[in-house]
Order: sequence, then structure tokens, then C-alpha cells
Amino acid sequence: MKQIKILFTLIAFSCVFFSCESLKTAIHDQYAYEKTIEIKVEASNLMDKATLPYSSYLKEIGDLGLKIQKIVAYEKDRPNNEITFAMWQLLTDKDKNLLVGFFKRWQAKGQLNEAFVNEAKAQIMEALNLLIQYEVRKDKQSKESLLQLIASA
Repeated sequence: MKQIKILFTLIAFSCVFFSCESLKTAIHDQYAYEKTIEIKVEASNLMDKATLPYSSYLKEIGDLGLKIQKIVAYEKDRPNNEITFAMWQLLTDKDKNLLVGFFKRWQAKGQLNEAFVNEAKAQIMEALNLLIQYEVRKDKQSKESLLQLIASA
């Protein structure tokens, strides 16, 4: 009887271990969550100023750029984190119309019109919201939403 209990315990442990291992999704990371929110807030505030000359905000843009580089480097090295890292790659692609692409356009144009800023900001904030939701929930729905955005870009 005792051997059956030990065998059952080993089987149960093995099932739990291998089912968790098969998920291959990084667990919630408080640091990544906090830094993503920080970047979102700072980006939002800076985007509101894009109707003014780019040259007036070089320090703030540089500081934000450094924070973005740090989170990308951090996310790259997290195990089982391919989806989040792919989203950061999309957000930082200068040739896409998301976060870094927005700042590249602002730099090239000198300043942007309000209608463009509002539309771009809505898209970028939605992308960052999806990333934040995925980091918090790590559920199928938030994963699918993020994967759809990545695939459509």
C-alpha cells in the first residue's frame, strides 16, 4: 500500500512538472511589468509634445530611448519569453509605425500635426496595453491578442 502511494505521488508530480514545462510561457515578472508601464506613461507624455519641435525634447527622448533599450535587453534574456520579446522588437522597429517609428518620424519632420499624433498615440498605447495585459495575465486571450498584433504588423 505504501509503495502505491509513493508511485502515485511520483506520477502526480511528474504530470504537474511536465504539464507546466509544456506551457513554455515566461511567468509574470514584476520588473518587466513596472518598466513597461513606466515606458508607456513616459511615451504618452512625450507623444503629446510631438506637435512642438523635436529638438526641444532631445534629453527626454534620449532618456526614454535608453529605458526602451534596457527593457529590450532584459526581455531578450528571459527564458520562454519569445512573444514578449517579439512585441518589443515590433515596438522598437524604426520602420514600423509604432513606438520608435513614431519618434523617428517626429525627428524627420521636426514636429507633427495633432491629428497624426492622436491617431499614432492611440495605436501605440493599445499595443503597450496588450503587452501589459499579457505580462499580468499570461492567459490564452491576452496571448492571442498579442500574437494577432505581431502577425498583422
